[in-house]
Amino acid sequence: MRAVQVVRLDGPAAVEVRDVPEPHREPDQVLVDVRASGVNFPDVLQSKGLYQYKPDLPFTLGSEVAGVVREAPDGSPLRAGDRVAAFTTTGAFADVVAAPADVVLPLPDGIGFAAGACLPMNYLTAHFALLVRGHLRDGQTVLVQGAAGGVGTAVIQLAVALGARVIAVVSTEEKAEVARAAGAHEAVLADGFKDAVKGLTGGAGVDLVVDPVGGDRFTDSLRCLAPEGRLLVVGFTAGEIPTVKVNRLLLGNIDVVGVGWGAYAFARPGYLQKQWAELEPYLRSGALDPVIGTTLPLDRAAEALAIIDERRVTGKVVLETV
Repeated sequence: MRAVQVVRLDGPAAVEVRDVPEPHREPDQVLVDVRASGVNFPDVLQSKGLYQYKPDLPFTLGSEVAGVVREAPDGSPLRAGDRVAAFTTTGAFADVVAAPADVVLPLPDGIGFAAGACLPMNYLTAHFALLVRGHLRDGQTVLVQGAAGGVGTAVIQLAVALGARVIAVVSTEEKAEVARAAGAHEAVLADGFKDAVKGLTGGAGVDLVVDPVGGDRFTDSLRCLAPEGRLLVVGFTAGEIPTVKVNRLLLGNIDVVGVGWGAYAFARPGYLQKQWAELEPYLRSGALDPVIGTTLPLDRAAEALAIIDERRVTGKVVLETV
């Protein structure tokens, strides 16, 4: 089969599409014929050796997949031919993947494989961020940094579905249109966003900031919070990990909260299935509908990674096997 492999830690341009043996299915695994894979910022970091999880070289990239079950364990509710999505950690950028049964999730009718490949990481992260770490309530206001990206658009859609007002922060007018199309009530440019948010909220500030960007926006994101507000740290696509002057937290009675979905979820058997069940009504209703900005064939994986690495991404980047 084909597999997109990291053979040296030189970034997106150095990944190679290779012919490798198909994976062997262990007794507790599901074998999936891949139709589409979601591309994420951690994949870029892994191609450079900068992610916290560092497999031995060479390894197959990719953590999100949608496809069709070929084989399932005895006693599993899954059957050959079922449409599924899965979170695999690695191995998703390939024609076939073997994934533990507890991370393979049934794909609702009406959701295509490309959309299905966008769901496991971004939408489960959004769910964990907003509800578990952010304690979002109906009627609150959420500020979303990096709002035109895969995580950003997922957070926008879920926050709106949960009854929040959403203000999107983006770097260009083109990305503002993407954020509005995803459901954001307002979109503002990153340059001067603090004052824009102050104006939009009548000086009250926002209840939550969801920040997958980090970098030099961080301090002004803190300044956007209302008293008792929470800034949710999701990632650092800007490259710089910001620091916190804790006196700001004291003076404003505000919180900075880490959002480590993977570490939380995989330490709790069955948690992914619980999250998926809570998201399914929104998936079936169309309230959650992944924004796909770029779709490329598997053989162009290096190009897909470069789009994210160079911060040219809007919505989600997806690789398709056929």
